[in-house]
Amino acid sequence: MKNKQLLGKVSIYVLLIFLAVISIIPFYMMIVNATRSTSEILKGFSLIPGSSLSENYTVLTDFVQIWTGFKNSLFISVTVTVLCGYFSALTAYGFAVYEFKGKNALFIFTLVTMMVPPQLGLIGFYELNKSIGTLNTFIPLIIPTIASPFVVFFLRQFASSTLHPSLLEAARMDGAGELKIFHTIGLPMMMPAVATMSIFTFINSWNSYIIPLVTLFSPEKYTLPLWMGFLKGGKVAENLGAVYLGIAISVIPIMIAFLFFSKYIISSISAGSVKE
Repeated sequence: MKNKQLLGKVSIYVLLIFLAVISIIPFYMMIVNATRSTSEILKGFSLIPGSSLSENYTVLTDFVQIWTGFKNSLFISVTVTVLCGYFSALTAYGFAVYEFKGKNALFIFTLVTMMVPPQLGLIGFYELNKSIGTLNTFIPLIIPTIASPFVVFFLRQFASSTLHPSLLEAARMDGAGELKIFHTIGLPMMMPAVATMSIFTFINSWNSYIIPLVTLFSPEKYTLPLWMGFLKGGKVAENLGAVYLGIAISVIPIMIAFLFFSKYIISSISAGSVKE
C-alpha cells in the first residue's frame, strides 16, 4: 500500500515537473533569441545564448522608444490597479454588508454591464473625451477602468463568504465608524481577493491597445503596446533578435506580478470552501 502511495506521489511530481518545463521553454526561447542575431535565429533554436544582445538593443532603442512606453504603461497600470482594487473593494463591501432598497436590481445592472463589449462604445467614448478635452492624456486610460463590474462581482462574492456580521457588529459597538470598519476589518480580510483581481487588472491595463491607439496622439505619451506595434515594420522587423528583445522587455512586469501575487489566487479561490 505504501509503495503504491509513493509511486502515485512520484508520478504526480514527475507530471508537474514536465508541465513546468513545457511552460518555461517558450520564455527561455524568447530570452535566448533576444541575444542572437537574425541569421542565428533562422538556423533554428539553440539552448546557448548568443552574443548579439548589445547590437539588438541598439537597433531596438534607435527605432522604438521602448523605455518611454514602458514608463507610461507602468504608471498607467499601477495607477489603475490601485484605484480599481480600492474602489471595487469599497463597492463590493457595500453590496455584501448593507441592505438598502434596490440593492438586488443595482447589482443585476452591474452584472449586465459585464456582457456589453467595450468596443461598442468606442466612438461615443472618443467623442466624450473630445468634448471634455481629455484626448491625448492618460485620463481616458485611468478613470473609466476604475469601475470594473467583474472585479466588483468577484469581490462581493468573496466578501459574502468571509466577512462575518459579528465582527462588524463588534466594531460598531466599540464606536468605530463605517469607513474605519471597512479599512481595519473589511479591506484586510478581502486582500487575498483584491490581490488576485489586481493581477488581472494590471495585465489587462498593461496589454491595452485599442483605447490608447484611439486617444493618444503624441509619441512621448504612447504606451508600450503602441510602441510594440512598430516592431512589425522598418529596420526593427529586419532584426529578429531586436523583436524578441522588445517582447521580452514587455512581458517582464507581467512575470513579476505573477511571481509575487500568484499565491493569493489559491487563497482567494479556496476561501469559503470550508464551512465553519
